[in-house]
Amino acid sequence: MTYLFNQPSDFARELTEGFVAAHSDKVRQVPGGVVRSTRSPEGSVAIVVGGGSGHYPAFSGLVGQGLAHGAAMGNLFASPSAQQICSVARAAHNGGGVLLTFGNYAGDVLHFGQAKARLNAEGIPCELLVVTDDISGAPPEEWQKRRGVAGDLAVFKAAAAAAEAGYDLAAVLAVAERANQHTRSFGVAFSGCTLPGADRPLFTVPEGMMGVGMGIHGEPGIKDAPISSADELAELLVNALLKEVPQAVSAQSGQRLSVVLNGLGGVKYEELFVVYRRVAQLLTAQGLTIVEPEVGELVTSFDMAGLSLTLFWLDEELERFWCAPANTPAFRKGSMTAAEPREECEFNVEQDSIPEATPASREAAQCVAAALAAARDVIVANVDELGSIDVVAGDHGIGMERGVEAAAETAASMLERQAGAGTLLQRAADTWADRAGGTSGAIWGVALNALGTALGDSAKPDGSRVALGIRQAAEGIMHFGKAKAGDKTLVDALLPFTDALTQRVNAGEALPQAWLKAAQVAQQAADATAQLRPKIGRARPLEEKSLGTPDAGAISLAMILNAVATVLNQVQTEQAAVQETQTQ
Repeated sequence: MTYLFNQPSDFARELTEGFVAAHSDKVRQVPGGVVRSTRSPEGSVAIVVGGGSGHYPAFSGLVGQGLAHGAAMGNLFASPSAQQICSVARAAHNGGGVLLTFGNYAGDVLHFGQAKARLNAEGIPCELLVVTDDISGAPPEEWQKRRGVAGDLAVFKAAAAAAEAGYDLAAVLAVAERANQHTRSFGVAFSGCTLPGADRPLFTVPEGMMGVGMGIHGEPGIKDAPISSADELAELLVNALLKEVPQAVSAQSGQRLSVVLNGLGGVKYEELFVVYRRVAQLLTAQGLTIVEPEVGELVTSFDMAGLSLTLFWLDEELERFWCAPANTPAFRKGSMTAAEPREECEFNVEQDSIPEATPASREAAQCVAAALAAARDVIVANVDELGSIDVVAGDHGIGMERGVEAAAETAASMLERQAGAGTLLQRAADTWADRAGGTSGAIWGVALNALGTALGDSAKPDGSRVALGIRQAAEGIMHFGKAKAGDKTLVDALLPFTDALTQRVNAGEALPQAWLKAAQVAQQAADATAQLRPKIGRARPLEEKSLGTPDAGAISLAMILNAVATVLNQVQTEQAAVQETQTQ
């Protein structure tokens, strides 16, 4: 369990403050994460990594000379938001563009994808590389669905060394892609992890058993098997990985590779060395040459008991990059001359300013803020129900509660600052994504940003403009999240709502009435997701368990749409009463 903490909600923030205080010669805190505190060559590519907190030394511990230029850090086990990623990327940018690279988890894919789009729109060249090294996540022909685990280190290191060598952004991306193709990982878990303040583990493994192929957040693996001896476990891991030698190197003689034996938090170094002893024997017996192996904790999960083995198959260039020196808080290799520190002023962020808005848009902003407050109230009232519907980790309700409370709070602040409807929604989107984290945070960030862009800060929104904004929100969610109708996600309720709203508005129906009837359609569609099997996201491996239970995201969306319908109709009634009074 986790013993030392103050308020659990402050844990991620406080660990970051302490980490930076301990390593101020190498890292500096910026909104959203950390960046190098030392200078990098002007015009060089910046490598920005990231993911949820709770996996140290990933990701912040890998920031420093020879490795990452910055790390975007989300809440515990929750992906950083697009706003956080952009903030870190801007601070890390050296003029040569930014490569965003991270493990393959739905929330990270959504948020980093949004960040890439924003950075490119701002004029900062940006590319994206998703690490997919975990062979237990999907079969070889579906390697794009595989998770990113300790193989992150190999990909990050190769990309960073290429950037240090002066490669341009396209060439750095090519090196990272090749490193990812040459990396395979496989792991086991003996017990789950307990988050700060929790009274039970996030997940469990049956007593005396090990979860073969289990993910670092408790994602399902291949099977449960009796705990084996150290040698037997080494043989299991090595044999599984040697079945997947990358095609590009399988025909080479005298194959060379590096090895990462990673402890997940609860397995001690002495135990890892016992396992590595046999790993090295097995690989050497196959005629393989091991180059600068790493044994230790490199991607952890609090007190999770488990380990993973990564094989990083090398060609001449990848070997040179793997062996290149690095000096970070948690990873050191070779020796290098310390770079000059950056000045404090270089870490300053832009001032927060509110665009001017018309009186009509400021009036509409009041309605939007009331709608967000209503959304907050309905989610808070049903947070336990949403958690129980979530068949994977039970945390959907908690994430939604964090996000919608932050959005409603931001909306109230934006009203005080005379923001228009568009700006209010966009700022609420960013704080929702920041605070909620995970997939739901990303999805709602996309949705509110799209709607805010459509409404703008000038005109008074009418039904057609709102319907257009909703449609653009749906398109944005499907683009970034890769979900489609029938995948058992929020999209299965959002698309029917969008179509019904558009049809009624185009037929001349007033927005409040059109929204109410469309919300009823969304509720029916959300309930009907109980008959679907999940085809995307964390629930995908649990198809049978999910059958008969509706999708939590679709249900929470329907709740919010119905709450907003009540607000819209109340506002319409109040406005009608005012107009009647004025005409008397």
